Formats: sequence, structure tokens, C-alpha cells
Amino acid sequence: MKRFGLIGYPVGHSYSQNFFQKKFQDLGLKDHVYDLFEMEFLNEFPALWLQHGDLCGLNVTVPHKENVVKYLDKQDVSAIKVGAANVICKKGNKLIGYNSDYMAFRDSLSVWLGKFKGESLILGSGGASKAVQAGLTDLKIPYNQVSRSNKGGDYTYEQIKSNPDIITRFRLIINTTPLGMHPNNESIPDLPYSKISKGTFFYDLVYNPEQTAFLKQGEKYGAKTKNGLEMLELQAERSWDIWNS
Repeated sequence: MKRFGLIGYPVGHSYSQNFFQKKFQDLGLKDHVYDLFEMEFLNEFPALWLQHGDLCGLNVTVPHKENVVKYLDKQDVSAIKVGAANVICKKGNKLIGYNSDYMAFRDSLSVWLGKFKGESLILGSGGASKAVQAGLTDLKIPYNQVSRSNKGGDYTYEQIKSNPDIITRFRLIINTTPLGMHPNNESIPDLPYSKISKGTFFYDLVYNPEQTAFLKQGEKYGAKTKNGLEMLELQAERSWDIWNS
């Protein structure tokens, strides 16, 4: 048996298990399974590998993408570049970390935007935000960051609320936070959405629900919107390539 899976907290919203189960079925791989491992605390990580001797690889989701690297024996250049890992591959007795999020985001965004000129605003400062930063750097799109505190970014949400015109600078706004994710569908980044101008691009890394409250606000004020489903599929395919390399 070859076992793969997803760690994070929570993981019940994830489409990854369905994605890989279908892939295994389509490829006729009856000895492959993909499990969801809900893990609130990362100190449970070493025990997971001891409990499942047939575990070959993992995907990593919030909130563990950054801190999981301290449990790894080696990091691929993609994980080093981002400072976070969302794919782990067991090779021999070594655990190697990769980041397929950043490549998936970059490729998905590039096709969607086409020839884009302008600045971007990243909502959030966690592991997913770092992947987005790396993707934007590759595409040479300047960015600023918003977080709840001054430590995490260029602006806080409070600063933008106090000076709403700040948001008019940005033609691309990317939500990397879990706000709006099922089952908390109505939660939303606290922004002055009425200042959004027509032709702005709203990209939400959340893909469940399909249209988040953030994307609904974007549409309301004339923004073009995209959710994170294509990014998920691209990073999952990259995960599969890594596990089979």
C-alpha cells in the first residue's frame, strides 16, 4: 500500500482527498490511498510517520506550511524560496519539503491576467502569502501586504479603513487568508470595498465555497474575480509529479 495524505487544521473542507482518489481510480492504482489527517498541533507530526509505515507523501495546509520545515531533513529550492512547504516526499528515510503553491499560483495568475501592469495587494502574511509573494516576484508584479499587525506587512486593516483611498492604488487584490472558507462562508477581509474601481482583479485562494464573500464584494463593484480551484488542481498535479520523481 502507498499512502498519501493532507495535514492541517481543519482539513474537512479540503477537495484534495476527492482529487487524488479520482486520480488513483483513473490510473488504476488500487494500492494507493489518500487520507485526511487533522492535526491541530505540529508536535504530532513525527508520530504520524511512525503510525503509518506506508506513508509516502503529504500535502500541508494551514496553519502548518511554515513551521513544518523544522521537521524536514531537506528542502527543495522552491520551499527555500518561499520559506514554507506544502508538499512533503519521503525518499528513503529522509523527508524532503517542496512548495508547489507558488508555482501553481504563478501559472494560474499569469494566464488569467495576461499582460498586466499595476500593483498588487496581498491580504495575509502566512505561508500562503509567502507563496503568493514568490509568484508575484517571478511575474515582476509589485506588491504590498496587509496584516492584522504592523509586524506582518506594509499596512494593517485598520490603516486602510482609516485611509480608504489607499486601496485605489491596487489593480490586483489577493486574499491568502482563510476568511470566507467553508463553513465560515460569510467571513470576509475587512476592507473599504466601495473604493474598488471597475477593472480591478480579485483573486481568492479559497475555493470552497466557489464564490466567497470576498469575491462577491469584488463583483459588486465591477472587479474581475477568480477563486483558488485552478491553483489547487495545479499544485496537486505538481505534488503528484514530486511524489513520483
